[in-house]
Amino acid sequence: MSNVNGVGSNNIYDQINQNNQAQSKALDGQSEDSQMFMKLLIAQLQNQDPTSPADPADFMQQISTLSNVESIQNLSKTMQSMSSSLLSSQAALQASSMVGQRAYVNTNIAQLQQEEGYVDGLVSLETGVSDVRISIYDAGGTMIDRVSMGSQPAGDHNFVWQGGEGVPPGNYRIVAEAPIGAEGKYEEVATYMGFNINSVTLGQNGIGMKVNTAIGSIDMSEVRQLG
Repeated sequence: MSNVNGVGSNNIYDQINQNNQAQSKALDGQSEDSQMFMKLLIAQLQNQDPTSPADPADFMQQISTLSNVESIQNLSKTMQSMSSSLLSSQAALQASSMVGQRAYVNTNIAQLQQEEGYVDGLVSLETGVSDVRISIYDAGGTMIDRVSMGSQPAGDHNFVWQGGEGVPPGNYRIVAEAPIGAEGKYEEVATYMGFNINSVTLGQNGIGMKVNTAIGSIDMSEVRQLG
């Protein structure tokens, strides 16, 4: 794993070095195959029937075939190495550009950084609704505020809650609800809260990327939106 953060410290070159080492081992294996082929060829020459020697053209054809196979293998390894290095470099650049952005993660926990600060998030609706209400609960489970977003169509909708004077910094639970049926009952809908991306952890060749936030390391597949 490699870590890319705000000051640019990362170990992407370690991944590239590992790829180079793997390529070196593969080439060593090819060299051993070539040596084995030559040993078999020499043994064939040494043990041929003197009264009926093999046609030299056959040996040249075998050597030519081996050379062609080695060339194709070397070209394939070179292309794989170049592709791996390009993917690693591209992933590192992408990760660097993500640091400092907001990641909207599927959670109902929000962090108010300071008094009179704010928290932001989004709600995801499968269908249009006549109202979306946002309820805010403190650490003790007491509802301290409730706001209405009004009628909303299907899709993702961003919201911001201002803490206001006297609301201390800390963790708060944000519950988004929408009405169901004609009875006026509400049910909870998916909520994604925004967090600053402090660093990004890369997987092999950039696969399995994770963003590191104040609430922990989050897989990119769990991030609904970047902003």
